[in-house]
Amino acid sequence: MKTIDIKDVKGVDFNGGTSYRTVLEKDKLGFAMMETRINKGGAYKWHYKNHQEACMCISGNGYIEDLTTGEISNISKGVTYLVDDHQPHLFTALTDVVLVSVFNPPLTGMETHDEDGSYSSSDEFFEHMDKKHSN
Repeated sequence: MKTIDIKDVKGVDFNGGTSYRTVLEKDKLGFAMMETRINKGGAYKWHYKNHQEACMCISGNGYIEDLTTGEISNISKGVTYLVDDHQPHLFTALTDVVLVSVFNPPLTGMETHDEDGSYSSSDEFFEHMDKKHSN
């Protein structure tokens, strides 16, 4: 058994907020979990080409737009949204928003958003790091 106190987790800043990654690939659970704090504002564009994501809002209000279909959904406390088909999407935070986010495949903890709002796959990330350190 293992416990993780979010006070001990270093936040990772991203386009729109900060992610506190509490469960990672190294934990070998088959998913990653984090507290995602989104700053009031937006629209923030994200596009997880290599991951599926589920997010439950635990505070705040906003809306998400699926850029594939144009569908807009309100996000508020208790609402969960799924990015299950790698849809590019826009998130607009009407207030500061806090989500519990789960990613599959799991994150390593080192990911940052690319120019298009996506994370590299773990394999792509490690290939990039190997090339960077071999030069």
